[in-house]
Amino acid sequence: MDKVKSPEESRKLLDKITFDLTRSIVKRDEFTNFWYFLLIIFALVGLWGWGIQIRDGLGVTGMRDYVSWGMYIANFVFFVAVSLIGFLISSALHLLKIKWSKVISRVAEQVAIAAVALAGIIIVTDMGRPDRFLNVFLHGRFASPIIWDVTVVTTYLTISVLLYYLPLIPDLALLRDKGTDDIPQWKRNIYRILALGWKGHAEQYKIVAHAMRILMILIIPVGLSIHTVTSWLFAATLRSGWDTTIFGPYFVAGAFVAGVAAVIIVMFLYRTRYGLKDYFEDYHFNMMGKLFVLVCLVYLYFNINEFLVPGYKMKTAESIHLSNLFTGKYSTMFWATQFFGLLLPITLMVNKYFRRPVPITIISVFVLIASWFKRYIIVIPTLEHPFLPVQNVPENFQHYAPTSIELMITIFSFMAALLIITVLAKMFPVITIWEYAEEKGISREIISEPKK
Repeated sequence: MDKVKSPEESRKLLDKITFDLTRSIVKRDEFTNFWYFLLIIFALVGLWGWGIQIRDGLGVTGMRDYVSWGMYIANFVFFVAVSLIGFLISSALHLLKIKWSKVISRVAEQVAIAAVALAGIIIVTDMGRPDRFLNVFLHGRFASPIIWDVTVVTTYLTISVLLYYLPLIPDLALLRDKGTDDIPQWKRNIYRILALGWKGHAEQYKIVAHAMRILMILIIPVGLSIHTVTSWLFAATLRSGWDTTIFGPYFVAGAFVAGVAAVIIVMFLYRTRYGLKDYFEDYHFNMMGKLFVLVCLVYLYFNINEFLVPGYKMKTAESIHLSNLFTGKYSTMFWATQFFGLLLPITLMVNKYFRRPVPITIISVFVLIASWFKRYIIVIPTLEHPFLPVQNVPENFQHYAPTSIELMITIFSFMAALLIITVLAKMFPVITIWEYAEEKGISREIISEPKK
């Protein structure tokens, strides 16, 4: 930790940290405007497709009697997976007192909030009658796993927002009192409201620390539940490919892989776009790379377990399913996800060179894409091979292919998630200012003192 020798040096360093970490808030140029335009246009196109689906029904999708879960549920499982990174970095690593994770925690919460919010929205888009969504809450039965899923998704989103907001309060007060003149007045007004009259007293810091610790502990069972319950929606059936007891930890391990990849990509974009090389250091990417290798190895074990056991037994239905994945219709997609999503990242990131910012970001992009295709493989092939014989039905009932409407709504979901992350980055610092200042030896009294 860097120690500051005098109050004057502390104030100068705090001014520099505040200036650097508010660059994302004040920076506005043609690229920013174009980025907003691009995201909003694609999101509107997706909403237009959703409007067509509401008007004409789910018949406009590729889903039919047999494949009743299509690309939408693959998207849902993917976003739930990515959202779990908030629990891993903002809670688990914090409670273990791993200091390097503090710089990354706000990025992890941004990704978690965007992902879990879109997971909830995607469920609504998958409904043929979204106007009846409230009936899930009003007339839901606890015996249904759907109710469990809705409950944990809502709870996880609430806790994630609180974990994002509570450590933000001192920063909001700091920006309210000592922010640069480049911050627009309307943002200052928002900061003044959201700061809740923060004065920086020791008692206030104590309350925030106590509340955060409670939330960090609470989010552990909720975080594990959100993806475990999602896996139970599959594993509670007798279908080949889903009839397994390891889906809970298997989904959680896969979620950590997807989430770490997403956070690394966002870290790199912030580091490059907002000039934060002194904050998102090579050291942080190196440590994230080590964490990446760890979660990939755990996920690799569950992948081997998923296919080795049914492959050894080779029941008729399992044999058809495995053959379809290994050598059949989905073999190219299956082996590509295993190679680019697990084997290649593990092999490369064992070497320290590939844990540098640029290489690890490129690897993370491949892993994140492979993670989405992995969810697609989990959902679709199993539904295409029911135990009941497929007969006396139209040809398009026997196979699944996403339609343009599904692609439009899928694009909307990704654009909406990026839009949420972008808005959060443009509204609030992407790194916790007061925690970073404390790490540099600046006292809370200087952080909280009024601007002269």
